[in-house]
Amino acid sequence: MRVKCVLCEKIDQLDDDTLEAKRLRNRPIHTYMCKECHERITKKTNERIATGNFKLYRPIRVEEDF
Repeated sequence: MRVKCVLCEKIDQLDDDTLEAKRLRNRPIHTYMCKECHERITKKTNERIATGNFKLYRPIRVEEDF
């Protein structure tokens, strides 16, 4: 299966039997990101977290007593 990275538009080849290929075939909302772009984003995110100015906005979960 040929796939294209959404960031750098590099075309890669995935085996048809892999879980990632199956997810991309069955759920078109899923997008493919090459390994280099994924590592670059992970590295930059970790650098931002280390500065202390990174805020991750997650919804506040309220426990219900039902």
